[in-house]
Amino acid sequence: MFEQARSMDALLLGRKTYEIFANYWPRAPEEIPFTGLLNGVPKYVASRTLAGPLAWQGSTLVAGDLAESITAVKERHDEVHVIGSLDLVQSLLRFGLVDRLNLWLYPLLLGSGKQVFAGGTIPTALRLTESVTYPNGTLQLAYETAGTPTYRNLAIEADDLQRLTGED
Repeated sequence: MFEQARSMDALLLGRKTYEIFANYWPRAPEEIPFTGLLNGVPKYVASRTLAGPLAWQGSTLVAGDLAESITAVKERHDEVHVIGSLDLVQSLLRFGLVDRLNLWLYPLLLGSGKQVFAGGTIPTALRLTESVTYPNGTLQLAYETAGTPTYRNLAIEADDLQRLTGED
């Protein structure tokens, strides 16, 4: 996970994730690789309720129109990452500001909690660009956005199923 994160040169967070991170990372042990990275990159916080200045060094409150502000952030930085911040991700998808999604799927069902793609998600086609399976069953999936989805029959045809299963 750290290897993918190392390339970020800015971090974009929603209010809730910012508050969690700002309470931990400034005082986190230096031997954790993420400590130096997260404390060192510029951080942008999308919030309608927080007021600046923000306490975590290098943090800036995103002001004004969200789409315009995030477009400006993306123009200033080569690789802007969002960690958590699911409501913010939904807004970024709605404005067409997501270039890539890195999803981590853990082999665990909690039965409750926040859903990544809940009601109100903007239909978006995704193209798988990378997948890694870890020994514990965790999947790391990287997708690029690919425009508006086209709707068709997604059923697996018999010959495709035979090819996938190796049955003749």
